[in-house]
Amino acid sequence: MSAPAPSPLAIVDAEPLPRQDEVLTDAALAFLAELHRRFTPRRDELLARRAERRAEIARTSSLDFLPETASVRDDTSWKVTPAPAALNDRRVEITGPTDRKMTINALNSGARVWLADFEDASAPTWENVVTGQLNLTDAYERRIDFTDPKSGKSYALKPAAELATVVMRPRGWHLDERHLVLGDSPVPGALVDFGLYFFHNAKRLIELGKGPYFYLPKTESHLEARLWNEIFVFAQDYVGIPQGTVRATVLIETITAAYEMEEILYELRDHASGLNAGRWDYLFSIVKNFRDGGAKFVLPDRNLVTMTAPFMRAYTELLVRTCHKRGAHAIGGMAAFIPSRRDAEVNKVAFEKVKADKDREASDGFDGSWVAHPDLVPIAMKSFDAVLGENPNQKQRLREDVAVAPGDLIAIDSLDARPTYDGLVNAVQVGIRYIEAWLRGMGAVAIFNLMEDAATAEISRSQIWQWINADVVFENGERATAELARKIAADELAAIREETGEEAFAAGKWQQAHDLLLTVSLDADYADFLTLPAYEQLG
Repeated sequence: MSAPAPSPLAIVDAEPLPRQDEVLTDAALAFLAELHRRFTPRRDELLARRAERRAEIARTSSLDFLPETASVRDDTSWKVTPAPAALNDRRVEITGPTDRKMTINALNSGARVWLADFEDASAPTWENVVTGQLNLTDAYERRIDFTDPKSGKSYALKPAAELATVVMRPRGWHLDERHLVLGDSPVPGALVDFGLYFFHNAKRLIELGKGPYFYLPKTESHLEARLWNEIFVFAQDYVGIPQGTVRATVLIETITAAYEMEEILYELRDHASGLNAGRWDYLFSIVKNFRDGGAKFVLPDRNLVTMTAPFMRAYTELLVRTCHKRGAHAIGGMAAFIPSRRDAEVNKVAFEKVKADKDREASDGFDGSWVAHPDLVPIAMKSFDAVLGENPNQKQRLREDVAVAPGDLIAIDSLDARPTYDGLVNAVQVGIRYIEAWLRGMGAVAIFNLMEDAATAEISRSQIWQWINADVVFENGERATAELARKIAADELAAIREETGEEAFAAGKWQQAHDLLLTVSLDADYADFLTLPAYEQLG
């Protein structure tokens, strides 16, 4: 007698959405179920390992390159598989969520790559998860053109040759998708996002001369990269496409991953296309891991930690050196400025800063960089064009002059800056404003002329937590305390009420955002990710 068919995934607590049956087909759900059965147990083990690693850091206040993988680092013979044509020139990449308007604008932006984001720039509502997948498929099928009913403005794709190449970013390993379960076990959001996109689009993308390309977020070790590699191998066999068709770029946005860059590339070497330097999550990771380390690990205001800080220079130069040594792309950080429609002087100053940042990255050896707004694409493009010329990248620049010692990456006290009172106010303001939008389903939010995402909220609440627990005294003589944070938060809530008006304030989720920020900023038990308690409150 044959074994009974495996139980299908159940969709729970989710209102049906228009066209969701196009995404959640029986065949696609069977693929997700198989991913879940095979790989979620290992995901769970690796999350437990994160906690063990964090406990070790709490005990030692140090990190080092791994002795057990020295042979991988010392072996000069291995390289990652050469980049496919569609990913060989990545000089400017634009990032953003996968709503319909953003999909068209990003593809049309003139950037070489669009990071289509299901992670930090997307609040994981069921609607965002499902319609984001639909929008990408519609774009590949060229049926995404639409007219905005509010503005009357029409949006249409340019010719295929002018469109950015899509690199899709699924959610991090820590977040489950509560609306898709097998028995009583929710499927990891990472497998949902990857699985649906890959299943529906892998063959379609090959026909378009591209492929299923991914950014991997929040990676903390080479063992997590190994898990992704195993998933890619299985998935390619499952749908019947050649091994090596999938390409992955790993965000080095955790402090532990910074010590395992070569090992991460090695684990993914048949599928790797590069590494990226993501600043806010990286700083958040430093605070999270070294929060018991005393005064020498206290970060100043986030806006004072530029990429020219010595420990950030060590991080970015090591990334370029590592990537080029192994034949991979090195992708630089985000230019998050949002141009003002009203203040030309603000734009002028900001554009000069963006140009200086991109000039530095290009001269350091990066092969490309990120922007958050189409108006920044020409600025970043000019910086990289000046260095690259007709070359698609500068992987030939091996940066053999770079030598980074283990302590250089965590030499936080090498930065000559201190936390300020204004920095605390800004952290509270941005934290409340971002979380409120996230709870309404918006993951990419313009705040004070910057495009902010979940990494912004993480660094904001982490700095509040760290400064209070480190008993920081600001330049005005005030001490960082829970009471002071509560007072600033109350003042900000009152200011927002006045700014928005009573009706709009009541329609928003301002009190909820205020309360959640204070919870994750003031609790003695530091939450690993703000998005975990926030997801419980998300509609």
